[in-house]
Amino acid sequence: MRTLHQHAMSRRSFCLCCMSAATFATTGGWLTPSQAFAEARNIVDMIRDDAAKSSIKVHRLRHNVSILEGSGGNIAVFTGPDGKVFVDGGITASRLGILAAANGLSSDPIRYLINTHWHFDHSDGNAWLNAEGAAIIAHENTQKHLLVAERVADWNFNFTPSPLAAIPTEVFTSEKSLTLNGSILKLKHYGPAHTDSDISVTITEADILHCGDTYWNGIYPFIDYSTGGNIDGLIKAAEENLASASGKTIVIPGHGQPVSNRTELQAFRDMLIAIRENVAKLKQQGRSLEETTAARPTAAFDADWGRFVITPAFFTRLVYEGV
Repeated sequence: MRTLHQHAMSRRSFCLCCMSAATFATTGGWLTPSQAFAEARNIVDMIRDDAAKSSIKVHRLRHNVSILEGSGGNIAVFTGPDGKVFVDGGITASRLGILAAANGLSSDPIRYLINTHWHFDHSDGNAWLNAEGAAIIAHENTQKHLLVAERVADWNFNFTPSPLAAIPTEVFTSEKSLTLNGSILKLKHYGPAHTDSDISVTITEADILHCGDTYWNGIYPFIDYSTGGNIDGLIKAAEENLASASGKTIVIPGHGQPVSNRTELQAFRDMLIAIRENVAKLKQQGRSLEETTAARPTAAFDADWGRFVITPAFFTRLVYEGV
């Protein structure tokens, strides 16, 4: 797991390790909930600024599927005669780097973009990818959130409505199948998890599962309660991901080391369950958030999962809110 941490602390993983590390150095310990909230206030601008500076790293998988790492969430690109299929679009500031990386994979035109959920670090590139020729496909809640102003309370940030070019035009409620580039792509809504708009994307012939932000590999996840996320839904999504993956499945997380597998996915699920139980017990005893945080219910996992922007205290608060 240490290798995952070294990777998670790189610029490419989520663009914000510098903030977390600097705060750790100055405070001498993990952030309190109030400190974590304050540090998160500029998270959106920091992600965008860092994406403009970061290089795009390409991970070639199999069956013409690759991952582009370095612009917000991990982007999957599937090439072939029906054109390039993107799963998530990253940050607009990375446009030139993403285009160069994608053109290095093949000369196929960009034809489709699938959003795993509405968050800007996965959908900020929608408008320019649409201008390149991509039809945008997503769950109906992604369309709903992008059409209106949204506030993410834990980021203390208000998002304005997206331009029409960035709005998904093909939406679904529960499941959707596409046949592209000689493979069946299965899109499935999780229900409320990281948000209320999360979907998985399975490229069946390649046996590749993109989990979006229902899976963060080697780092504590963010849960957006403002737009329907909750800890129990995130655990349920992890269970669904495990049920969908075999020992041979390549699993793509939304953040963290981009090439993963069922074993690492199970470690993520087990971590979520254990910490939820710890926090719930403390809350049921009448402990306040501050008292619960001080009890360090994440301690057994912090060395492997907590050295990132979602610190142990921050994650404890997110779990506490939902139990």
